[in-house]
Amino acid sequence: MILDIVILAAGQGTRMRSALPKVLHSVAGKSMLGHVIDCARALSPRLIHVVIGHGADLVRETLDGNDLNWVLQGEQLGTGHAVAQALPYIIDADQILVLYGDVPLLRSDTLQRLSNQAGSSTLGLLTVTMDDPTGYGRIVRNGAGQVQAIVEQKDASAKQLLITEANTGIMALPGKQAADWLTSLSNDNAQREYYLTDVVALAVASKTGIEVAQPEDEVEVMGANNRQQLSVLERSFQAREALRLMTEGVTLSDPARLDVRGDVVVGRDIFMDINVVLEGLVTIEDNVEIGPNCVIRNSVIRRGSVIKAFSHLDGADVGEGCDIGPYARLRPGTRLGRGAKVGNFVETKKADIGAGSKINHLSYLGDAVVGEQVNIGAGTITCNYDGVNKFVTHIGDNVFIGSNTALVAPLKVGAGATTGAGSTITQDVPTGALAVGRSRQRTIENWQRPLKKSD
Repeated sequence: MILDIVILAAGQGTRMRSALPKVLHSVAGKSMLGHVIDCARALSPRLIHVVIGHGADLVRETLDGNDLNWVLQGEQLGTGHAVAQALPYIIDADQILVLYGDVPLLRSDTLQRLSNQAGSSTLGLLTVTMDDPTGYGRIVRNGAGQVQAIVEQKDASAKQLLITEANTGIMALPGKQAADWLTSLSNDNAQREYYLTDVVALAVASKTGIEVAQPEDEVEVMGANNRQQLSVLERSFQAREALRLMTEGVTLSDPARLDVRGDVVVGRDIFMDINVVLEGLVTIEDNVEIGPNCVIRNSVIRRGSVIKAFSHLDGADVGEGCDIGPYARLRPGTRLGRGAKVGNFVETKKADIGAGSKINHLSYLGDAVVGEQVNIGAGTITCNYDGVNKFVTHIGDNVFIGSNTALVAPLKVGAGATTGAGSTITQDVPTGALAVGRSRQRTIENWQRPLKKSD
């Protein structure tokens, strides 16, 4: 079956009160439209057609991809009119799924179920039964329970407004009838728009079967027209992710105080304290502990490591059994060997730290290769930048770097060497040597401090 997907994303979203197109507002660190596109991709369609209008150039620039066909809707004349703009590209499809760019929590398995039920010869509708369907179109059925029409709230009678089965707008159109139905729509309604929902009456008239599917949870089909609704979607997404992580083996100190903004893969027996933020691609292996108020982005944390409070990891690869923080910052390119320690107020960038090495406090290592069982004293800095170029510092195994040492790259410190505290090291240090690079101390006895001059 040839499947095409049409995503409607042309609306302005005036209630957002924003210069940003509505579909580019984010949920969990990704635009709403980005979520919908990812859901569509999971079904492996032939092509995804995105109908854009307001802020079209920005939407296209933000989310462009080889599998996306951008379709411009010059005037916003309703959902039926929007889908019709994609007709030249979907004319030979067996099934056309219609989605909405501001409905970001739809699950791909729900969409797949709708597609399977509808097939290529029937109309498929995704409906939802709600305690309060205010604002939604109502599903009108006959006495036999067969769908007869969808009536928008503004056009509904008092009796129809009592119906609790609501239209989500998401549907599967049979390819053979789609063109005829879309070109037959009328705008004879209160809004003077071409409603996609009117294809239901056309299906009934042509005796085309109608299949109905429902999501497991109504939050899947919730859209966002303002920032209040956007916040509801955000917390719903986070609750869903927290439940998934707990199911997979993570203990959360408080599931309501976790934020996932990417794709997180976890092992078992993991503990996360409050206010942890996970962004991008994050892998956390077994028996890891993450303290409160940590931000972890695009990183791997291997089994048995401990990340203490207020630490920030970005693009880091943390080896097994490492001890990080509190208040550590591991920047992109940081790699830690087994059992390494990075303590409070330590920053690393593009640093390869060997097994068992320690940088316990108040230091910066950038563009550095550090061997195994190295001790980096407090206040150590690799001076890796001359204002134009970056240079590498190589530190061998079992080196002891004294406190408050400045290592001026390019530099090599041989295995087993030592640098004296307070040194500025500008030349290579041979294996096993002691390097001291500080000026001789002068002591002036009976020193008289300067006195403040009187006016």
